[in-house]
Amino acid sequence: MLTPEAIRRLRDELIAAGYTLDAVAERLGEQGLAGLARNSSLAATDALDGADDPQADAIRLWLLRQPVPAARTGWLTLDTLAAAGLLVAGDDIRAGVELKPYGSEDAAGWICSDPTPLDGRVGRPRPDFVLGASPASTTLAQLIPRGRVGSALDLGTGCGIQSIHLAAHCDRIVATDLNPRALDLARITLGLNRTGADLRLGSLYGPVPGEGFDLVVSNPPYVISPPGGELVYREGSHPGDGLMREVVSAAPLNQGGNLVVLGNWAITDGQPWQERVSEWIPAGCDALVLQREALDPYEYIELWLADAGLAGTPDYLPAYRRWLDYFAAQRIIGVGLGWVFVRRTGSDRPDLRLEEWPHSVFQPVADAVTAHFEGVGPSRWSDDRLLAATLERSPHLVQEAIGVPGATDPEHIVLRQSTGLGRAVAVDTALGAVVGACDGDLPLGVLVDAVAGLLEVDPGVLAGEIVDRLRPLVADGLLVPVHSNSQDSHRDRFGSPQTLDGEQRREHG
Repeated sequence: MLTPEAIRRLRDELIAAGYTLDAVAERLGEQGLAGLARNSSLAATDALDGADDPQADAIRLWLLRQPVPAARTGWLTLDTLAAAGLLVAGDDIRAGVELKPYGSEDAAGWICSDPTPLDGRVGRPRPDFVLGASPASTTLAQLIPRGRVGSALDLGTGCGIQSIHLAAHCDRIVATDLNPRALDLARITLGLNRTGADLRLGSLYGPVPGEGFDLVVSNPPYVISPPGGELVYREGSHPGDGLMREVVSAAPLNQGGNLVVLGNWAITDGQPWQERVSEWIPAGCDALVLQREALDPYEYIELWLADAGLAGTPDYLPAYRRWLDYFAAQRIIGVGLGWVFVRRTGSDRPDLRLEEWPHSVFQPVADAVTAHFEGVGPSRWSDDRLLAATLERSPHLVQEAIGVPGATDPEHIVLRQSTGLGRAVAVDTALGAVVGACDGDLPLGVLVDAVAGLLEVDPGVLAGEIVDRLRPLVADGLLVPVHSNSQDSHRDRFGSPQTLDGEQRREHG
């Protein structure tokens, strides 16, 4: 589409027009931004109040999909952009793509994608549609560990949004996609953000034969649909959830490497979803799988028929019935939506945790997932080794007391993460006292002996009880051996994605 020089020139033109994340957010104000989050352009249009300066026209053109008189677009290189299909020239200029300001606390830039439907417009997406920034993509960005790595694979890069986040902590990025047009738009996104990546065309892991990566991330085309789906950004050619299975089971991870995937899986008649998905985990890998939501077939099908622009059309009911028949043939009684995290440890006794987790979380979740994987090993230490270890509470662990107002003592004491997954565990007096004393100064065994003395109980008996009950806290990163507190190396360095979000989608799919 555009040459590297043309992309650099476009970047300069956007900056000169004041079409940047902070400047546009200030120009549109809270109501304008909130309207775009509802896919409505009226509040943003009113915020511009008929102004005809370059910033106002850039917002109309690239974000609101409104025509701009050609006489007012001298700040753009029209011929080059029109020849590449980014603009449609005439007396009025219209955008052929969406250039949305986007960024994080670390950097700001733009996302190049197909336009977001605004103001109730209904239309069938083109088969090679390229999705822009969405709640699903920004959620994925906040699930990805931010420790420094040598190599990363952005599988199914789409518009390139994950690659611009990966660039902050990855030395080398390979970004792949089955859709040639996605790579064209990703190349523009990466160029506008001054991000380098090796873009490769192909399906799944075909473009990276024999290569291994320290990090693999993907929001793949996971929609479970009948064969013959045309929308390559969301539908694969595998039956059922076979595409998700291959993304997870065939991940080319280096030792210590991580896979982070956001997607769907089938809930089938006669088999728990945890059992099915656990079969996908490669040998020698630990895994954490969180099912954030489960939909029945009717809910799921209606969601994606609406996404395809079929609602209210003659094709809606025939397509609906075709999906229902397909689900029945596949014995699908529901669909799980959630997150898959895998780490290659080489362990001959992998730790697999698959949970239903519909609870509220605190983004970014990445640090909590890293703490979990790092806590698996210490949680399996022998009793003697764990009692000899010096533990430290997570700085984000808080205590909640629950009881009748005015009562002398609480009925329940709960320890809860105030970040990440917000995990909680109920504790009694002894366990609460031991955890409260874990400040990184004294070995666990010494603390248990001290608490046993205060409670006037046998130290050996209490030690056995405490160690068993502390293991889950260590595995979840609520307690950390002080000599292996490595998750602090990247804590608080995560830049939360910021976007002028004009699209509402489920965070997990």
